[in-house]
Amino acid sequence: MAKEKKPVHKVQMTDGKRQIIQQLLQEYDIETAEDIQDALKDLLGGTIKEMMEAEMDDHLGYQKSERYDSDDYRNGYKTKRVNSSFGSLDIQVPQDRKSTFEPQVVKKRQKDISNIDQKIISMYAKGMTTRQISDTLEDIYGFEASEGFISDVRDKILPQIEEWQHRPLEDIYHLGHHM
Repeated sequence: MAKEKKPVHKVQMTDGKRQIIQQLLQEYDIETAEDIQDALKDLLGGTIKEMMEAEMDDHLGYQKSERYDSDDYRNGYKTKRVNSSFGSLDIQVPQDRKSTFEPQVVKKRQKDISNIDQKIISMYAKGMTTRQISDTLEDIYGFEASEGFISDVRDKILPQIEEWQHRPLEDIYHLGHHM
């Protein structure tokens, strides 16, 4: 029996993708394939940290800048190394004084986040609406997450996504004309 050939993945280049690529090139001074991976790792690490911050707010019942009457409070960060689709990466996990915080986006003993990282990168890449971002977050967290919590997470990472999507691109286009 003849072996079936796998279809070759054809990259569909859209204006949206072109823009994202230009933004990455500009923001991270990309020259090699390795630079691209580093840029995606950086984006991923920052987003996961924001998602965990929202989880910590939810866990403690107050935000970082607020006053609190709780006997549990934020207690810095612990670095954790995980494997992603873009290679291994260090993420900053917020800690609480009582050590009762159980992050959900990257669970305590979880070492591989490649299923999550694909979803997060797609949020950036697709220029998603807040509704789509909420759906993706629900997908990442599962349905135990309350609507309020999901919207907190969305509110924390949305500014990053929007800033990343609306960066000025003129410099790149000017550079391109001189080559």
